[in-house]
Amino acid sequence: MSTAAYEVLAASHDVFNVAGAFIGGLVVAGALVWAVRVGLRVLDQESDRPRPEEQPRLPVTGPVHEIREMREPDEVPAAADGSPRLMPYELRHAGSRRGKDQQRLRWLPGKSGGFGSGGLGNV
Repeated sequence: MSTAAYEVLAASHDVFNVAGAFIGGLVVAGALVWAVRVGLRVLDQESDRPRPEEQPRLPVTGPVHEIREMREPDEVPAAADGSPRLMPYELRHAGSRRGKDQQRLRWLPGKSGGFGSGGLGNV
C-alpha cells in the first residue's frame, strides 16, 4: 500500500478497524511465539536419542529368515448320530497344520491359464 492509502485510512472513521486489525495481528504473533517456546520446552524434556551402541544388533547366528511350509486345513470332524457335539475348548488353536507333502505345487505348462493371461488354458 502507498502512503496515501494509509493517510486515507487514518483520516477516515475506520480508525478502530485499523487498530483492531493491528491488535489482532499482535495477538496472533504472540500466540505463535508462545507455541514455539512451549514446543522447545517439551522437546527439552524428552529423552535423548539412542546412541549407536544402544541400537539393536543382529543375532550371533545371523539374520532370521522366514520358513515356508505347505499347510493343510484342520478339518472339524462331523458329529455322528448319537455322539456329543464338539465343544470349542476341544478344538486346537491353529486352523491349519503342517502338511505331510512339502513339495510346492507348480503350474504345468498348457494346463492352466486365466482370462487375459495370454495362455491357451485347458486345450
